[in-house]
Amino acid sequence: MLDDTIAAVATPLGEGGLAVVRISGPQALAIADKSFLPAGKNSLKPSLAPTHTIQYGKIVRAGNVVDEVLIAILRAPRTFTREDTVEISCHGGLLPAKLVLDTLLEKGARMAEPGEFTRRAFLNGRIDLAQAEAVADLIHSRTELALAAANEQLAGKLSQRINQLRDDLMLSLTHVEAHIDFPDEDIAPDTKDKLLQRLENGIAFMDELLRTANEGQILRRGIRAAIIGRPNAGKSSLLNQLLGHDRAIVSPIAGTTRDTIEETANIRGLPVVFIDTAGLREAGDEIEIEGIRRSRESLAKAEFILHVLDASEPLTGADEKYLTEFADKKRIFVLNKTDLPLKLELPKAFSPPPTAHNVVNVCCLSGQGIEALKDAIKNLIWTGEIKAEMLQVTINSRHQDALNRARITTRHAADAMRANVTLELIAMDLRIAANAVGEIVGKTTTEDLLDSIFSTFCIGK
Repeated sequence: MLDDTIAAVATPLGEGGLAVVRISGPQALAIADKSFLPAGKNSLKPSLAPTHTIQYGKIVRAGNVVDEVLIAILRAPRTFTREDTVEISCHGGLLPAKLVLDTLLEKGARMAEPGEFTRRAFLNGRIDLAQAEAVADLIHSRTELALAAANEQLAGKLSQRINQLRDDLMLSLTHVEAHIDFPDEDIAPDTKDKLLQRLENGIAFMDELLRTANEGQILRRGIRAAIIGRPNAGKSSLLNQLLGHDRAIVSPIAGTTRDTIEETANIRGLPVVFIDTAGLREAGDEIEIEGIRRSRESLAKAEFILHVLDASEPLTGADEKYLTEFADKKRIFVLNKTDLPLKLELPKAFSPPPTAHNVVNVCCLSGQGIEALKDAIKNLIWTGEIKAEMLQVTINSRHQDALNRARITTRHAADAMRANVTLELIAMDLRIAANAVGEIVGKTTTEDLLDSIFSTFCIGK
């Protein structure tokens, strides 16, 4: 399929000032020649234009002008895909971009599959697999920290360390296989010690990377937080304060929230998906019953909860019930309505017990205490300071799986070497470990793995 020339709209569909249609492949310039009519004495046909120049003209289809455009001519290998590439900037909107793309497809291009441009960049050696994944992370970034982490991975910071780890494993494998070829010679004690030290260093480094998996998941997909409490405790008001705008309807009428509402907020640089749930109580009608059912479904999926309590009223039986019911969840107690006389006292017997770290006083009417709540949320989901060097090596779930497999087999190899197990078995473990690490950067891949990764990309990227 690398012999095909592909095309797609590279910008989001919808109305806008500009849209970009991208072509890449061996016939990119020829197809652009058939579709583009230069305008003005200085504009050139794509095949005649120097690389990395912009030409002005019109896209013409069946003798009719489709749109007035600027086209960027990018010749291989100095392109994202390392293929000849033409990027056409036309007017935004569904119809202009669609007609430009239709023209290119009629002239011989094929519609690109999801992520195919990035896949070609990987297959042509422009980027490795970890960097390809960073492209998707970059597009989907929801906070500046997530963007910084994606940029670090795209720059190859993680790949450099993974490649060094693989090189060390391959070096150990080479030494072991060399001794297999000469069975009459035992591994010298000092050589064995060096091999074992290299393996132990590799295991320690894998442990270091594996410890970043949780933070990596948070930066990439966010962490889910359910806002719970009895009706009229202030859950919807709290959501609006955390988001910084009115998203949920606020009313003194109990049961106003009938369905779950999900919105993402930037909390100290971390993406947190807040879920405003229907007030937990005995429902009065079928709609509220369904809302409460969905609330409990969201609660089961949430990583932690914000339990909102009305601080102006004594603890009720319903409050005590929910304090007990959700004791196994990480949670922060949010005492709302602190602008009124305080009548609420949290019992000390509940688990986890209320402390200065998990109890925050707020007033959702004025916003008082919201910044302290944001600090408490950040401290609950991310331990310690968020440092720049941490962002360079935050791994995703695919990397985590590969590293776990590599760590297990490397540990097997080290233990077997100490026990003087036959070298063939040690070599097999080291080869498995090196292949698993190689999966992260794409040095060992399968079509199924590539399909799984690039199918999550949007068409045009």
